[in-house]
Amino acid sequence: MRMSEGVEWALHTCANLAWVEPGDAVPAARLAAVFGLPAAYLNKQLQALARAGILTSTSGPRGGFRLARAPEAISALDVVVAIEGAEDAFRCARILADSPWGDPAVDYRATCAISQTMRRAELAWRRELAGQSIADIVGAVERRNPGTGERLRRWLTAARA
Repeated sequence: MRMSEGVEWALHTCANLAWVEPGDAVPAARLAAVFGLPAAYLNKQLQALARAGILTSTSGPRGGFRLARAPEAISALDVVVAIEGAEDAFRCARILADSPWGDPAVDYRATCAISQTMRRAELAWRRELAGQSIADIVGAVERRNPGTGERLRRWLTAARA
């Protein structure tokens, strides 16, 4: 399974916004500058996150993006689905129905061992992502690199003061 780079950008941005004071908005250009990303493309990802209710956006001179929910209430799966969509990664095309021994009346999505294997794997992947919140990710970063959040918060909001 291959996801777009927008997923990585969106997850990092949500983690970065988790360190910003609640209520403070950060412009897309400032968020993009953290990693040297193209602001216009990151803004598309941010708009997708806003449509999904993960971020809110405010226009104007003090505008920008902020988390719409507490970091504990945003899962990694929420972010992936906002960027990539909710469609299953594996889609059984029911090719067994066209085989010499196939039966067009059979729902091979429910009986095919390959389809079932792929579905179980995808459900495990989704469960793992659903079980990891932005708060969990931020906590892991802070444990590995203490002070990251404070440094990032200061950097993101320095131009706004």
